[in-house]
Amino acid sequence: MTKSPPLRAIQAFEAFGRIGSVTGAAEELGVSPGAVSQQIRKAEEALGLQLLERRGRTVKLTSWGRMYHADISVGFDHIRGAQEALERARSEGALTISCLPSLASKWLAPQLFDWQARHTGVTVRLIGAEVEPRLGEEQVDFRISYGTKIRDYVYYTELFTDWVVPACSPALLERQPLRKPADILERPLLGIEWAKDHRSPPTWAEWAASIGEKYRRAAGEVAFSLSSAAIDAAINGRGFVLAQLSMAAEDIASGRLVVPFNLPMRLPFPYFLAWDRSALEKPLGAELRSWIVSIASRQESLPRI
Repeated sequence: MTKSPPLRAIQAFEAFGRIGSVTGAAEELGVSPGAVSQQIRKAEEALGLQLLERRGRTVKLTSWGRMYHADISVGFDHIRGAQEALERARSEGALTISCLPSLASKWLAPQLFDWQARHTGVTVRLIGAEVEPRLGEEQVDFRISYGTKIRDYVYYTELFTDWVVPACSPALLERQPLRKPADILERPLLGIEWAKDHRSPPTWAEWAASIGEKYRRAAGEVAFSLSSAAIDAAINGRGFVLAQLSMAAEDIASGRLVVPFNLPMRLPFPYFLAWDRSALEKPLGAELRSWIVSIASRQESLPRI
């Protein structure tokens, strides 16, 4: 052995051995599969050893390849670890919360301004996202989500279980007054249909059944994927919405929405808070977690109207 393989060749071989495919290694390195194969052949030529065993479309490490990869991967692990440490250090002054979009805009964001005003030394980023993040890998410290998604996380706590109530704008109620709860079912109704991986909040059919009435879906009804959008449509006089109290409390208190009959229904699952363990080691990370838990506790204890 007269010389070491070029660094690019070692990098290509390390990526292949870790990922297990030429295509995957190419995607990670931002090159073509052919370039990865070429670099690995350069490594084999420099070492004078066969690192890969090729049988048709199947490519595996030889015994020499496994031995070589075990040693060089240690160095690459250190390099990746150093980069992650730098990224954590660069962002340690910021705390990032990923939250379901409607809950972020209608419940958390209005209260977060108050917390931020008392903790001016830290930046808080609030991201409204439906997709569950990989905590720690995507520079996300906390996640607020719902229902069975709690199984995706290691560290978590339940926050509160919400309620929905039938609500509309005062103008709509004035134009179309009600005599009894069942009259709501004859008015324009706004539906909410969450993504398939979340069980949707109570529907109008379920609410009708809860008051002993039958629900007949009318043609032309509008359904929203975001609870916040349905609430905003109700404020604008477009119809009745089964509004979550956590999201509509301010609108109800201000009179932008009215609840003609106090007939709430409870959501089937609670919201929860998950976190990356390293987030609690950041400045004010533990304090932010405690604050979120505390406002959720207040939400849980609020009257249904």
